[in-house]
Amino acid sequence: MASPAPAKIPVPAQRAELPPEQLYFGPSESMRDVRRKVDCAAGLNVPILVLGESGTGKEVLARYVHEHSPWRNGPFIKLNCAAIPGTLLESELFGYQKGAFTGANAAKPGRIEAAQGGTLFLDEIAELDASLQAKLLHVLQDGVFTRIGDFEEKRIDARVICATNRDLPREIESGRFRADLFYRINVISVQLPPLRERRDDVPKLAEYFRQRFNERFQRDVAPLSETSLRLLREKDWRGNVRELENSIARYVVLGSEDVLLGDKPERAAKPSFAASADGSIPLKHIAQQATRQKEQEVILKVLQANHWNRRKTAEALKISYRALLYKVRQAGLPAKRLRHKSNSPIVIEPSSAPME
Repeated sequence: MASPAPAKIPVPAQRAELPPEQLYFGPSESMRDVRRKVDCAAGLNVPILVLGESGTGKEVLARYVHEHSPWRNGPFIKLNCAAIPGTLLESELFGYQKGAFTGANAAKPGRIEAAQGGTLFLDEIAELDASLQAKLLHVLQDGVFTRIGDFEEKRIDARVICATNRDLPREIESGRFRADLFYRINVISVQLPPLRERRDDVPKLAEYFRQRFNERFQRDVAPLSETSLRLLREKDWRGNVRELENSIARYVVLGSEDVLLGDKPERAAKPSFAASADGSIPLKHIAQQATRQKEQEVILKVLQANHWNRRKTAEALKISYRALLYKVRQAGLPAKRLRHKSNSPIVIEPSSAPME
């Protein structure tokens, strides 16, 4: 795309207040290398390709680059190429004119046009089909595009950041990704390591998430013990930073360190049933306790799936809202729906930071 030719803006080595996303870098050497690379590239009009497993924080890194670039006063526009069906992706990317196709009752700008003067973040770019790859290459080379159903070319000045968890050289060999597009977007390549390869970052990330969720849910859950931090460092974290974030959210909501590693079968908590003085164990009591424990696990999973919206959770569980409130109190959740100081409802949002 055409460059606005801004002067390079140096990123300060130290700031009085660091934005929260900077905490994602952590103290590990691998993330310090990532930080150095993106700080060098942020002020220049060159495409950046962010590589890494799902949940490593590719979108967070893209937002960091945007906030430390000459385009930071412009919009940050994200398009997840894997989340939109191929038949709709072209119109979402390029926009369309009124009457361009059935249902196009009014003109609509696309994501490329919306990113004017800012940053366009194309997540999961390997999901683009061949025809869209060719059209995107034209935009990147010439800085112009055309809405669907229009003949007028529009010029765009925007920073482009792409991301994928695929092996693009392998995708090129298989014919699923254009080599010329790869070379166009791969001017600066940043590989985000998985969390299991930067275990030194886990304690700092866990403490950041604890503080953030304490504030969001108006809780006062204590810092994690050294034992829990050690166990967190030893975990494989197949879901990477996103999985760690969800684990700390669960800890803050339920207030017990026992839930941190509860998803590992070998560490799953086993119900204990105490026998009476005569050695008998009431079967009815065992059944009630086991049922209650299983209910708590199911409710927690459904709450997470519905982003902690309790009314939607009640509908999904096919129980009344009042019954759900009673059961979440039994599970250790607050008795009332928590609110921000602005009195807006509190919900757990999908990772924004969102982790990619």
